[in-house]
Amino acid sequence: MTDTLPSADIQMIQRIIPHRYPFLLVDKVVEIQGTESAVGIKNVTMNEPHFQGHFPGLPIMPGVTIVEAMAQTAAVMVGVTLEMADKEMKVYFMAIDKCKFRRKVVPGDVLQMELTTLRGKPGGKVWRFGGVASVEGEMAAEVEFTAMMDMS
Repeated sequence: MTDTLPSADIQMIQRIIPHRYPFLLVDKVVEIQGTESAVGIKNVTMNEPHFQGHFPGLPIMPGVTIVEAMAQTAAVMVGVTLEMADKEMKVYFMAIDKCKFRRKVVPGDVLQMELTTLRGKPGGKVWRFGGVASVEGEMAAEVEFTAMMDMS
């Protein structure tokens, strides 16, 4: 197992999680500290399909996609650390708790997602994470969530 990986680029992310456009919502993971924590980046662009309807003339990234981006960052952290590249790991939400939104996220923003493992260990299927998403140091969202990592 790898303790620290400075980053995971988009090619590594796609080897870990099955998501693809338009639902791949993390562009890179710039810091991975084992299964303890990770920092992911999402470059928010106007060409994303949800902006066509959310909202016309006032594009705002839906809160659920912000939470999904944080979950994908957590999955990459675990997948990279447990060397799950090319092993078709699946991740499923089990619970989303303490979710709050603090500011709008709009095209042109760079969403930084800081994830921390609250519960989970190598070999276990159920993990709990805490996350904060921010833009230019200003909190956009915070959440705790539980996920099942199906590594079979």
